[in-house]
Amino acid sequence: MEMIRFETLENKLLTIRDTFVLLDSDVAKLYGVQTKRINENVKKNLEKFPDESYMIELTQEEWKILKSDLTTSIKGGKTKPPKVFTEKGLYMLATILKSNMATHATLQIIETFAKVKELSRNINSIMKTTNEEVQKELAQKSNKILEEIIDIEPTTKFEFNLGFAKVSRSIKKIKKLENK
Repeated sequence: MEMIRFETLENKLLTIRDTFVLLDSDVAKLYGVQTKRINENVKKNLEKFPDESYMIELTQEEWKILKSDLTTSIKGGKTKPPKVFTEKGLYMLATILKSNMATHATLQIIETFAKVKELSRNINSIMKTTNEEVQKELAQKSNKILEEIIDIEPTTKFEFNLGFAKVSRSIKKIKKLENK
């Protein structure tokens, strides 16, 4: 299954109340609908979002802090705190939006969330162990995950902040031989 690349979500993926989430407006863009359609459907189907493990309605204070942290401006001067969705909430949205695009995007996002979580666990494990063999094995697994979630050009050096760790990596150019 094709994944939504981390670059697509990197600036959209937020940590709210120790949970990875996406803003309602970012979800709407990924699903190809207007934000108000997302919010209308949620309002009609509140039973599908029973607690914060699905959706979080930000407080005014959280929204104020988040707006000051966002590097891009919020279109339309949004003043009401938005909703943010966890991966469970994204799945529920796909079931109520009932569009192929929403379902496809949700599956891709869930796969990306899972890879980011696995990468996080690996990095935490590397930092906790002193066994060099275990560290090497976890680093190799982490590199493979990075290659899956980040579209890497050969000879690229990149660095990004995951919130819990800063990752820097250089990729050596590998020449592939084509059969002709």
